[in-house]
Amino acid sequence: MAHMTLLASLRLRWFEALLNACDRAVAGRKTQKRHLDTEAQHLATGRRGERAAFFYLRREGFIVTARGWRSGIARGDLDLVAWEGDTICFVEVKTRTTRAVATAEASVDEQKRRTLRRLARHYLRQVSDEEVPARFDILSIYFEEGKSADFDLFRGAFRWR
Repeated sequence: MAHMTLLASLRLRWFEALLNACDRAVAGRKTQKRHLDTEAQHLATGRRGERAAFFYLRREGFIVTARGWRSGIARGDLDLVAWEGDTICFVEVKTRTTRAVATAEASVDEQKRRTLRRLARHYLRQVSDEEVPARFDILSIYFEEGKSADFDLFRGAFRWR
């Protein structure tokens, strides 16, 4: 939080709490109305993680410029695109509810890395004619029962090649 003023930090925490409260209220209404939740649990966990990642990166001083970016040409999406100083960061978010099986970051295999590289090239072509420093980060988030969310940010987790 060294990069943010106290007021900005409080605003960000308030906004995050408000969004989480809205999600809980919507989930409660679905339960009360006995609607079947058609979203798979792992997708809901992933969405929750991507939102938490956005707020985590903001608290760390990143400037987030895109969430869930799609190229329209290549398959897949960039979870978060953010600036840390003069470096553009393509952040892949991996969320888990347990550490028992494998680490979240281990799921970013070579095929996923190729996809992220392709998408990052498309993104960079659309936003700038100039070459800018860029890197690929992985943000692992664990929502374990009875614990606060745990974040592990791996800056420069893999390279362009």
